[in-house]
Amino acid sequence: MSNSNFLYLRRRQFIRGLLATTAFATTTKFGTGCSAEKQTQATSTGAGKSVVMGFIYVGPKDDYGYNQAHAQGKAGVSKLEWVKSVEEANVPENTSVEETMRNMIEQDGVTVLFPTSFGYFDPHILKIAKEYPEVQFFHCGGRYEEGKHPNNVGSYFGYIDEAQYIAGIVAAHTSKTGKLGFIGAKAIPQVLRNINSFTLGARSVKPEVTTQVVFTGDWSIPVKEAEAANSMADQGIDVLTCHVDSPKVIMETAEKRNIFSSGYHASQATLAPKGYLTGAEWDWTNVYAKYAEMIKEGKTLNNGGIPHLVRGGLKDGFLKISDYGTAVSDAAKKDADAAKAKFTDGSMVIYKGEIKDNTGKVAIAAGKDFKQQDAELEKMNWLAAGVVGTLG
Repeated sequence: MSNSNFLYLRRRQFIRGLLATTAFATTTKFGTGCSAEKQTQATSTGAGKSVVMGFIYVGPKDDYGYNQAHAQGKAGVSKLEWVKSVEEANVPENTSVEETMRNMIEQDGVTVLFPTSFGYFDPHILKIAKEYPEVQFFHCGGRYEEGKHPNNVGSYFGYIDEAQYIAGIVAAHTSKTGKLGFIGAKAIPQVLRNINSFTLGARSVKPEVTTQVVFTGDWSIPVKEAEAANSMADQGIDVLTCHVDSPKVIMETAEKRNIFSSGYHASQATLAPKGYLTGAEWDWTNVYAKYAEMIKEGKTLNNGGIPHLVRGGLKDGFLKISDYGTAVSDAAKKDADAAKAKFTDGSMVIYKGEIKDNTGKVAIAAGKDFKQQDAELEKMNWLAAGVVGTLG
């Protein structure tokens, strides 16, 4: 048992045996205390009162990935003198997270919760939100449904596939074999969107490029991730990227095999100093700071001051591109920077028909465009032409 897990169990046993304002304003309806009295009083925030925020991670805070990115966001917003925060790492996607949420609310006085992992949402957040209607719950990635989910639940996420599209451009320029590799955890819409956008970015500069995809089956299985990375290297794939909780093993394996890598969630440049090209990074500090500001002003999900569904991309400050590595050519930088400029000014559309899937079927018809905020993209269940692999 790791030290962090031991501390987590001790805590449980002891206690219970944004960025641009437009990103928040345009995403509306498409979507302390140990007693109820103290809880309600703490929720009524305003000028001069602290905003007490709780952050929960499924893995360690130093994983070079998903959890580290959120922990960095928490650290950033905690620099605001009127924000108080607590955090818990290594919390499984089961009833353990329910216990942690209750503890933070009842023992730490938290009135705003950010349980960040995908599996926390249903049923755990939805259950606890009903128990504590005055507490606000914001989940990363889950999709709030009006009339179905509690009114004190919100969802936030970023269009990080924009950064993956740009990373695909860099990968295609750098690859000598024209074979790219993508290691994903699960075939869910968020992962598929990253795979497809990475591939579409690559094929925008080299139409013959392919992306081999492997799904490991869960967010953190280092052994399977290493096996997939080595297998891809054996097949002549010379650029690897991923969508798993911690890219650490994949980046290190790529470096050992003398092939290139493109990061995800946070920067992994220090893990692969020779082969790291760039990466798709989150910038959660901006997002959490915007939430904190709105809550300080007295805005809530319940009173309609905070949208239930918040999304944003590069132009909204939700994400950023890792610094280019030494192996990135001037031509790659030029094309990547041009794409970034289009995302920033809002003129770039990734999913512009006609686009076929990798079975030859039309996925998006000619003349049909899906912009980033289109809800249809959050239901994605197909792999684009050029992706080698299946959803099964």
